[in-house]
Amino acid sequence: MSKKTDNMTEEELNARHAEKMKKKKAARDKIIATKTIEKGLTIVHTGKGKGKSTAAFGMVFRALGNGMKVAVVQFVKGKWGTGERNVLDKFPDQVSLATMGEGFTWETQDRQRDIDAARAAWEQAKNFILDDEHDMVLCDELNIVLRYDYLPIEEVLEVLEQKPEMKHVIITGRNAKDELVEAADLVTDMTQVKHPFRSGVKAQVGIEF
Repeated sequence: MSKKTDNMTEEELNARHAEKMKKKKAARDKIIATKTIEKGLTIVHTGKGKGKSTAAFGMVFRALGNGMKVAVVQFVKGKWGTGERNVLDKFPDQVSLATMGEGFTWETQDRQRDIDAARAAWEQAKNFILDDEHDMVLCDELNIVLRYDYLPIEEVLEVLEQKPEMKHVIITGRNAKDELVEAADLVTDMTQVKHPFRSGVKAQVGIEF
């Protein structure tokens, strides 16, 4: 504590804190009052750190809790069993799930197969993004597909520009293209500080999948 507060009673400290919080709330309320726009957001989760898809699925589950309809297209992880998919299967009336990936280049060693899988996944994602049925669309690991130029970024941006006004689209994966970052409303870059994989720890159930 500072010298100014050293001699204050607990009651005085509480009163001082309450006054500070009252001023902070008034300032925040004033700022919030200026935010009047409602719109569907284009959201990008990128960066080398863990948590991109995890955070995106958190938004999906939040949307489900609010009665929204959600579509999920997994561009890379289609063959993997994940806890998220097990949960989503319990909401068939609210969730459309398309798992189009077949692993990826380091798994298939087949570039044309990857391109074909990426195109098929994107066609499904495009339908979800442009329809009037879903409130949110998650394009999981689309950034990886774009990084390898398996889809033209121009086509993705064009579709995002055409989406219904109130639709949210979330795109995950490392190395988001600069053009996508520029076009997005919300971008989070996950920074890796420490990861157990570097210490020889394998992917853990409930953490990685």
